[in-house]
Amino acid sequence: MRDDLAWPVWSRERQRRIEHVLERALPPAHGPAARLAEAMRYATLGGGKRVRALLAYAAGEFAGANPDDVDAVAAGVELVHAYSLVHDDLPCMDDDAMRRGKPTCHVAFGEATALLAGDALQTLAFAMVADAALPAAARACSILAHASGVAGMAGGQAIDLLAVGRTLPLAELETMHRCKTGALIRAAVELGALCGRPLTSAEAQSLAEYAAAAGLAFQVVDDVLDVEGSSATLGKTAGKDAASNKPTYVAVLGLDEARGYAATLREQALAALAACGTRARRLVELADWITLRTH
Repeated sequence: MRDDLAWPVWSRERQRRIEHVLERALPPAHGPAARLAEAMRYATLGGGKRVRALLAYAAGEFAGANPDDVDAVAAGVELVHAYSLVHDDLPCMDDDAMRRGKPTCHVAFGEATALLAGDALQTLAFAMVADAALPAAARACSILAHASGVAGMAGGQAIDLLAVGRTLPLAELETMHRCKTGALIRAAVELGALCGRPLTSAEAQSLAEYAAAAGLAFQVVDDVLDVEGSSATLGKTAGKDAASNKPTYVAVLGLDEARGYAATLREQALAALAACGTRARRLVELADWITLRTH
């Protein structure tokens, strides 16, 4: 694919690309476990912004990787993300009825099948990364595992569940979201870059600082949109966090300050890439998209 494409064209091409990769990777909806396979496909295909995959492809471009070599890790982070949404929506977690503009997986298929679909999506993610023709496949699996586990996404969700009804200090809220949301975003950037040439220590530090800021910015904007957006626009239940008395950046900072904080994080992300030149073009565009989006 050409690297001189305008952002809307580039992002749509990468979104279509990862959709095709995922469609081929997911099991067909027939055979003895047809209903499970159907639930996996339902939860993964035909929706979502594919932010994590886009970050992987953008970081891959930064490191000079061929998109073909990024496909597996981009799919891996998307599959882990899809599994996390299926489990987060369950009645024992956030108990939500709508995701990506349609009934959540457990509403459509039942809780037991949804639970198994999440489990199977997670294992498929690691199989894809492990089976990829990457010299650093073992390292890639390790990155994805740490981002998904107790020090990452799962740990962040555990903190979130315990924080319901409490007013968290900003530092604790950030710790929670650096795990729950930020860890997989950081992993997407690191995994994409791993598919290309070795980075210098300065380049690796720039990407790490960028990903940390972009990951928090994504969550701050999500919290703002939960207040300002509609269910039809967001594709999920608007106002659910406030109704559930969950700690959010809007609850801690107020709406205007939360918007301002998102803008500050965007500037931090861009500053981290300032010395990287045109190689970081797509990452810069993604920082803008993440923080200026309306859904």
